[in-house]
Amino acid sequence: MINKIIYDNMQIKTKFSILILLTGIILISCDERKGGSKSSRIDFDSIVVTQHIPLLQVNDTTLPYADVNISFTYPVKFRNSESLVRLQQIFQGTFFGDSNYDTLLPQEAVDQYLKEYTDRYQSLSNYYYEDKARIEGKMPSWYWYFMNNSNKILFKSDSILSYAVEYSDYEGGAHGSYRITYTNIDLNELVTLTEEDLFVPGYFNPLTEKIVAQLMKDFDAEVADSLLMKGFFTIEDIVPNNNFWLDGENINYSYNQYEIAPYAMGVIDVSVPYTELTDILLPDGVISKYFLKK
Repeated sequence: MINKIIYDNMQIKTKFSILILLTGIILISCDERKGGSKSSRIDFDSIVVTQHIPLLQVNDTTLPYADVNISFTYPVKFRNSESLVRLQQIFQGTFFGDSNYDTLLPQEAVDQYLKEYTDRYQSLSNYYYEDKARIEGKMPSWYWYFMNNSNKILFKSDSILSYAVEYSDYEGGAHGSYRITYTNIDLNELVTLTEEDLFVPGYFNPLTEKIVAQLMKDFDAEVADSLLMKGFFTIEDIVPNNNFWLDGENINYSYNQYEIAPYAMGVIDVSVPYTELTDILLPDGVISKYFLKK
């Protein structure tokens, strides 16, 4: 009788332990599917480089040089080693603008990027001497270059990470240039997002109308053509350009210099609330799934 009681108790404990184990597995699985805060934690580090690169192989600060500033923020800890490698590949490819950098370590990528820029700049030295002779020994001022490249995190949730890469340079001419580009990552799938991941087929024209309508509000334009009086090139230029970032409430677009307006107007930003987009959102798309479903 005692043995039977002990055996029954052992069965109960075994079943209870199995139940606890299964419950734990279910909770972990649910947490991973939702992009739970533990699995989505990302630790970042930065590599910062500031250099004056001489055009000529002469130690003379009165001669032309390139002023270079690089600030690369990248992930160093995320979920597991395989996921971290994938996330770093995305960061490096979008920062350096070349998939050849994907397989390098972050410091190696920065070093290679700097070397390639240095080689390109110093290859101009023969042109410098030719231009100097052409203007009778005066200093060709257009050989003083600069290049700034940096990135910054704009938004992060359990499921979405959005960041910007800002690049500016001067390489001769009337003025320098500046551009900003955005990357949005689905942290659950570890893929970058485009408009096609957010909107239903046929979204282009309706989304265009919503962007134009928001710009009209931002620039106090009563009708679309009034934007031309504000400095915009043409209304036809204002279309979805896939250069957007996501936050908790809006999709935020940027149009770089000369894209829809003159250089003097700088980058044009426009934010469209998700509540204005419900008729063109994919029901199971990223915005619907991660921001609108509570």
